[in-house]
Amino acid sequence: MANYPQLDNSSGVWNLRDVYDAVTGGYWPNANSRALFMGGTGNITESITIASTGNASVFGNTGALTDASDASGYGNQTRAVFNGNTPLATQVYYTISTLGNAANFGDLTDARRLTSGASNETRGLTAGGTGPSGYRNTIDYNTIMSTGAATDFGDLTVARYGSNGGTASPTRALFAGGYGGSNSNVIDFVEISTTGNAVDFGDVSSAKYGYQGCSSSTRAVFSGGELTSLQFVTITSQGNTTDYGDLSNALANAGSTSNSVRGVVGGGIVSPALLNTIEFFNIATGGNATDFGDLALTKQECTATSQSHGGLNDGYQGTRPIPFNEAGGDVGMFSGGSGDSDSIQTINISSTGNAQEFGSLALSRRQFAGGFSNKTRSLTANGYMSAPSTGYPAVIEYVEFATKGNSADFGDTSAGSETGGAFANNTRGVFSLGVVSPAVVNTVEYVTISSIGNAADFGNLTVARHGPAGLSSNTRGLIGGGATPGLSDVIDYVTISSVGDFTDFGNLSVARSQSAGANSTTRGVFAGGASPTTSSNINTIDYITIATTGNANDFGDLITARRGLHGSVASNTIKGTFAGGQTPSNTAEIDQITIASTANATDFGDLIVANNNVAAAANGHGGLVGG
Repeated sequence: MANYPQLDNSSGVWNLRDVYDAVTGGYWPNANSRALFMGGTGNITESITIASTGNASVFGNTGALTDASDASGYGNQTRAVFNGNTPLATQVYYTISTLGNAANFGDLTDARRLTSGASNETRGLTAGGTGPSGYRNTIDYNTIMSTGAATDFGDLTVARYGSNGGTASPTRALFAGGYGGSNSNVIDFVEISTTGNAVDFGDVSSAKYGYQGCSSSTRAVFSGGELTSLQFVTITSQGNTTDYGDLSNALANAGSTSNSVRGVVGGGIVSPALLNTIEFFNIATGGNATDFGDLALTKQECTATSQSHGGLNDGYQGTRPIPFNEAGGDVGMFSGGSGDSDSIQTINISSTGNAQEFGSLALSRRQFAGGFSNKTRSLTANGYMSAPSTGYPAVIEYVEFATKGNSADFGDTSAGSETGGAFANNTRGVFSLGVVSPAVVNTVEYVTISSIGNAADFGNLTVARHGPAGLSSNTRGLIGGGATPGLSDVIDYVTISSVGDFTDFGNLSVARSQSAGANSTTRGVFAGGASPTTSSNINTIDYITIATTGNANDFGDLITARRGLHGSVASNTIKGTFAGGQTPSNTAEIDQITIASTANATDFGDLIVANNNVAAAANGHGGLVGG
């Protein structure tokens, strides 16, 4: 990539691709990284430049907020939006690049104070609080660049108020601690682009009122709550906080915000003394906080936001992202299976080598209804669970490719099932249920991958079957083979952006079940399986052209004939990989092919342990190009 102007030099010529890279990568020029502190004593808002150190300076007054105490707020690169005490539902905003007084923004849906705020570049959320109706669980949202009344988003898991214990990544908002008749240690989260009720994330170390939060795009840090500790979580996962440093005082009710590198904490109270100190720390590493400077006024129950916090992506201090990759990435992921039912393993598809540990499934299982993914998330649907209890949970779990860790709950399917087929583009994941014990069904469901929530009905396959393979382009999804319970050679297709029943595409060269699929942008490949009975394995690899219809053609052979390859797409746009299976014993073998060619598979490496019936996914498969 050419060396175009960085944050300290926004002059020069940018071409459109570099503009795209800069905006999506988070390093579009924004040199000041200004943070605003509002609320607490008086009606004055103050500002600092996060990348430097020094005392805060007066930015402007709070306008229509005649009492700006008990405040919360959020912001994007352009605006800072704040809520205060009087008038109770009033929101005001500042243009961050220009000193001046606040202007009227709109009103909350529910008049209240002591709320928590969080945002990405587009939306700001205001959560919880207390008002004339008591403790509130309300979550409101606003479009930051549009003034007007807030809209109802959903509810927190626990009605409570707090002192700005909220923060965000570009996709997810977290709200920690608070008071709702008693102190709370709950951390809730929501997906910012959706609406709906919050989900329990985990716990902060102590049930306290007065936490404040800040973040990078991947890590959220909570401090205060009358504690010295700095506590962090990985935003894409779920779980309790980890202590990794200390503030200089056991304070509460401060304002906290960040850029991609530093977190800052200003004001607060160490009862009975109000503070004007500002401290900073490194978000990625933790450690004890360091003196930054002072606010002009002592402030408690204040809030802070910035034009470079973690909800707006990293990179505001001149770092560059990974170069643009239209297909998304090069990570293949294998989850669960009969030989290692809770593990999540990854490979780099463009190279060769053995799989590496990524994390664990929340529910150990195998024989999934499907594994599927977009550029950022990998999802697993349903499956058979043998520990700690047996059964077919109607569950969908997900992980973020960018962050190692355990899976989190996404939502539910309509029924527990096993051995379906799945595919995805960058927007939707689609999967057939397979067996809803004891019946084989033709039911197909879908989810919007970027949100969290329950699956919805998509339509029906032409033939009810279990153990098929799925693959897709960005527009069309295919499901091929399976058992009815007799073995099937049927390939069905559908337009992913629609809903409705599938249409006949053609036939595989050999009727089979428990095979695997892979795809480039134009070609789909079906590999291995059981045929003509479930006790006989084949090494056959077929291929089809996704945009046409017709019967499959011979591609080549796997290294070893095997079944139990059931999964979805573990490919990038060039290579496909097929992991595990039964020969009839479990194998750790991973085979690879070049999708555009016709040839026999070659050795890629091995899974950590011999396994079969995993759920497979990748963040760069051909179904993601153009999405």
